[in-house]
Amino acid sequence: MLTFPNAKINLGLNVIGKRPDGYHNIESVFYPVEWADALEIIKADEFSFGSTGLEIPGNASNNLIIKAFQILVSEGLLPDNSVKIHLHKVIPMGAGIGGGSADGAFALKMLNEIFDLNLSDLQLEHFASQLGSDCPFFIQNRPKFCFGRGTDFEEIDFSLKGYSLVLVNPQIHISTAEAYSGVIPHSSEISIKEILKMPILKWKGLLVNDFEEKVLLNHPKISSVKQELYNVGAIYASMTGSGSTVYGIFENLPEKYNPENCVIWSGKAKF
Repeated sequence: MLTFPNAKINLGLNVIGKRPDGYHNIESVFYPVEWADALEIIKADEFSFGSTGLEIPGNASNNLIIKAFQILVSEGLLPDNSVKIHLHKVIPMGAGIGGGSADGAFALKMLNEIFDLNLSDLQLEHFASQLGSDCPFFIQNRPKFCFGRGTDFEEIDFSLKGYSLVLVNPQIHISTAEAYSGVIPHSSEISIKEILKMPILKWKGLLVNDFEEKVLLNHPKISSVKQELYNVGAIYASMTGSGSTVYGIFENLPEKYNPENCVIWSGKAKF
């Protein structure tokens, strides 16, 4: 079975407060984009995991795809050593666009289908929450208002259909610790849901990512990428997640835009 785990962007990201469990409460709208990896899982007599494409740092046992498989094995839902997995990695890592989270969530969905487990979306989201905060979003994989630790979701009537998106990754790794070091939790005067009801032209200055101010100050290249997106016609541009990827929303894709030493993706908004 072959699927294509996709990235996401954050439309606004407010850090509301610190939680007793050490995480933060946030508010954001998660929006899927079609920048995707390729993931193949087949039944096998012996477990194996391999990858091509972008080099994945660290120990393979920490990969969320393997952890997804291990969760289902530990629940007694799958036999151990029963699959062969291959990941072709395209989405940059540590980029704030949820590529690893998508891989883990899609693995859960694929294993559910391959082994006829008949797990509901709610059950899959429960398992995905054990992988990481962003992971449950990718089970249903459609625009959602996200709150709490980042694992609670609410349906939202919102669409970017008809617009084009450009995502630019300047190949700078922003650690979670660095991102949060510049944030003072606070409640927003205007909710993200209310801002998204406004015309996109009015979002600038209202729809903010709380991580952005400090990260852009520390990394002028990211700030430059954001300004360049406006220069080539973006209606709205923002850093997504904890960075370093920046996205722009366009009525029409720019004809000439090839920022130096960056990885770029562009396409039509799907939802």
